[in-house]
Amino acid sequence: MATKADILIFGTGNFAARILFDLAATGPAGLSVAIAGRNEDRLAWLRTAARARAAMFGTGVSIAEHRLDPLSGEAVSGLLSALAPRLVVNTASIQGGRTTTDRPDGWARLVQKAGLGISAVLQARISAVIAACVAATAPGAAFVNCCYPDVVNPMLAAAGLPITSGIGNVAILAHAFTGELGPGQGGLRMLAQHAALSAFRRRAEERTGPAPLRLWLGGQEVADIFERFASVKLAPEPVIDISGASGVPFFIALVQGRDWHGHLPGPNGLSGGYPVKLAGGRLELDLPEGLSAEDAVAWNIRFEEANGVVVGRDGRVRYTGRVEAALREVSPELAGGFDMAEFAAAYEAYSALSTALRERA
Repeated sequence: MATKADILIFGTGNFAARILFDLAATGPAGLSVAIAGRNEDRLAWLRTAARARAAMFGTGVSIAEHRLDPLSGEAVSGLLSALAPRLVVNTASIQGGRTTTDRPDGWARLVQKAGLGISAVLQARISAVIAACVAATAPGAAFVNCCYPDVVNPMLAAAGLPITSGIGNVAILAHAFTGELGPGQGGLRMLAQHAALSAFRRRAEERTGPAPLRLWLGGQEVADIFERFASVKLAPEPVIDISGASGVPFFIALVQGRDWHGHLPGPNGLSGGYPVKLAGGRLELDLPEGLSAEDAVAWNIRFEEANGVVVGRDGRVRYTGRVEAALREVSPELAGGFDMAEFAAAYEAYSALSTALRERA
């Protein structure tokens, strides 16, 4: 019989590993973490390495693994019922986070041309299945989607599915900036979309124009963000060492029922990234004085409207900018968007398109 778990993580990739390993090394005694996925060998290694880290750091965190193949709704619901987790985290996605290959296929070239927004439906598929299972089988559990949460989380919310937040993205820059400021420099609050990371992958001298984010220190908005944080430089590859790790303090606070404040993408299904606080078990925006929630949400939505994917309050997913233009070249029908009520059909169409494009030289 499966042992109960405080936290259940789906996925066996590098992102899941970073979360699992940091929970093992920093979690409180008695914390139980389970990881689930299809790759038996990978699961065995993640369990072994995580248990080694828990022993190494003397945390007393317990680790278990569960093989689910396929990762079906029935299998997910069965595991949720058996483990009764307080927090469910999904890192598994049909579409990878970034496309960096030197010899991309047709689909990879389309993603490179249009941006990650064009893959939102593929990013959302597994999270939608798991969220539906959480709603039906573990309605008291929090659900965190780690796959493109700036856009996928509003999609899940529009479909009426439970969604607590994502991790990474806005939190990457918030932690990077706080690290550069040094000890005793609290009070940083930031609005940032996933696309803001690109500016800080470039060298400081190559960052021009207005910074694609808003930042407050001690209640005062900072105008010269590029100059103030010129020393911050992100790696060209996914910065998992910050992004995956950024969720760990939040996860621990959530399962322990403690208050916490920080930054998260897609909190409560909102578009983009925000400063937030966890208080009394509720996740809320923690905005600087003088900035309303309406204005903060509108800023993030405007940013997405200029870049690719907008989820309306009516549940309609619309494509704009370079995403719409690139998608129209290969599928005018898909470029017209879809209603979240038709998500299953949209996924099948996107899956067929990506498969066809991947087969092209």
